[in-house]
Amino acid sequence: MAKVKIAPLGDRVLVDPITVDEKSPSGIIIPDTAQKEKPKQGKVIALGTLEKVSDVAVGDTVLFSDYGFDEIKNEGKDYYIIESKNLLAVIK
Repeated sequence: MAKVKIAPLGDRVLVDPITVDEKSPSGIIIPDTAQKEKPKQGKVIALGTLEKVSDVAVGDTVLFSDYGFDEIKNEGKDYYIIESKNLLAVIK
């Protein structure tokens, strides 16, 4: 993985989104773009500077709300910058 040169500010985190395709009961793969709105997940790449972010660490997989992020591109790859208040949980 290329080194990301983005440092989030304040209580924000930089997340590499994980897309998960689901299968219907009959075995048809339903792409992420066709699924109903639901919380998304991703891997934390970098943390902001405020203490609020201390609940998560770089490398954690987190759930976040569907509309609580800003999408950015870095070297052709999509990343999300998310305020800590929009992080829902850490997946362990």
